[in-house]
Amino acid sequence: MRLYKKFLDGVPEYLARYYWWAYLWRWGIWFFDHQPIINAILFGQYDSLLRKTLAQVETRPNVRLLQLTCVYGKFTPSMFFGANNEIHLCDVATGQLQLARRKTLHYSDRCHLARMNAECLGYRSDIFDQVIVFFLFHEMPAEARNNTYAEIARVVSPGGSVLITEYGAAPYRHLLYRFMPFRLLLGYLEPFLPGFWQEDVAKKLSDSLRQNNKALHGEPRVEHCFAGFYCIMRFNIATNQG
Repeated sequence: MRLYKKFLDGVPEYLARYYWWAYLWRWGIWFFDHQPIINAILFGQYDSLLRKTLAQVETRPNVRLLQLTCVYGKFTPSMFFGANNEIHLCDVATGQLQLARRKTLHYSDRCHLARMNAECLGYRSDIFDQVIVFFLFHEMPAEARNNTYAEIARVVSPGGSVLITEYGAAPYRHLLYRFMPFRLLLGYLEPFLPGFWQEDVAKKLSDSLRQNNKALHGEPRVEHCFAGFYCIMRFNIATNQG
């Protein structure tokens, strides 16, 4: 039996097959949740990405936020800067939820954790003021990404927003991208990244919103990091009229 099958405990097959060592294996969870490791993986850009993402997190009183899947590092506890914000955090891996709970014990009254697949959320429609996705899409195959866009479009409320921090569009001029051995290695470690590099995130989200009788309000706010290798995208959702 292939090793990854030992981790097929209600998680998507692609997650167990390609990422068991990073997100499902207890020693992998311990190893990767160290700030120097995370920063190294992101080529020293973690703090910059964190700062730019947090600057776009909704701070209005009594907002309801959804963070799709847990992330390593200090991102999740850093979001509790709003005195009245309520954060819902879902992940399909129990080990990740346990880690997130340990990090948010001081905010347990405002942090609600649930085991869910981002492709099929158990929340009702139009419930969240902001949906936050921090480095998730590039680790999903195309069909899973499409399903997740659809769920985001369903649960975000009119007048709300979607905040996505991810790899930017294929950075053809970036030195790392142009260095073929590195690009091949990254494509091996992140098998769905080459497909995501070619994806028009704004169009995918807009199409999903349209299917839910919603639409984007204006152009997305896009901020680049590391010469466009990464980007932070905020999509505002139009308020329903009439």
